[in-house]
Amino acid sequence: MSGVHWIKVLALAMALQVGTATALVPGVRERIAKNDFAAAETLTRDYRRARGATPEFIEAVSWLARGAFAQKRYDQAERYAAETYQMCLDALKTRPVDAEPHLPIALGAAIEVRAQLLAERNRRSEAVALLRRELSTWRATSIRTRIQKNLNLLSLVGTAAPELESREWLGPKPPNLSALKGKVVLMFFWAHWCPDCKIEGPVLARLRQEYGSRGLVLLAPTQRYGYVAEGRDAPPDQEKAYIETVRRRYYAPLLDVPAPVSEENFKAYGASTTPTLVLLDRNGIVRLYNPGTMPYPALAAQIEAAL
Repeated sequence: MSGVHWIKVLALAMALQVGTATALVPGVRERIAKNDFAAAETLTRDYRRARGATPEFIEAVSWLARGAFAQKRYDQAERYAAETYQMCLDALKTRPVDAEPHLPIALGAAIEVRAQLLAERNRRSEAVALLRRELSTWRATSIRTRIQKNLNLLSLVGTAAPELESREWLGPKPPNLSALKGKVVLMFFWAHWCPDCKIEGPVLARLRQEYGSRGLVLLAPTQRYGYVAEGRDAPPDQEKAYIETVRRRYYAPLLDVPAPVSEENFKAYGASTTPTLVLLDRNGIVRLYNPGTMPYPALAAQIEAAL
């Protein structure tokens, strides 16, 4: 199954979990949010005694790793990440990564936390090397984009931007990045289902209005996900038409911004988080790589510096 389809599968799975009081992953996440790691560990331990090391259990442990890292409990995070990683490898001896949604999430998280720990301990080159090895191993799976995101966070800024694939697009035909040398380019990776992307839209429209005359160019890469409104499966042509409908409804001030349609662009730029914002200077060098939204003042400051 294509990696993009797991966004839909995971969304449905999470919806089912939220409605089930005994669901493991939501329960663990809730306890972590309350900083009650003891309760989260007890929940996972009790689950394992009852049901074994299922993919859901492995994902729950990966949330312990993420939660511990976020709270700077680095020894705990290292232990949880190592445990998750090994359990994933053991489980994957008998099934492919993308046979169900929990293992890809768990494996991606384990790799992410291991790299983050190395970087936090001033071992950045080791973190980059680890991510490159894992990217080579899992390139053909759904976690490629997530690994690339973490690699980009450590190594993309200051390097030449990868060229965009532009065999398909909405709006005007996208120019090659090489043809935009001399301009400052802001790329806005967005998804038709993404509420945060819609929040960022007015920010981008304001930025273009204020900085377009000084050389700012916007590009808005997007991709197909295999479905349209309400999670209904859709063939490529139908989904492309739906993306255009979303574009016209929510991004009217940006309709003349070229929007390449390509899953490969999202993989190359590690856009597993939407929106992802990438700013290039006049020489095509990446000056900002930001998975997630950015408020106007912060993004305007980055553009001012690049201009």
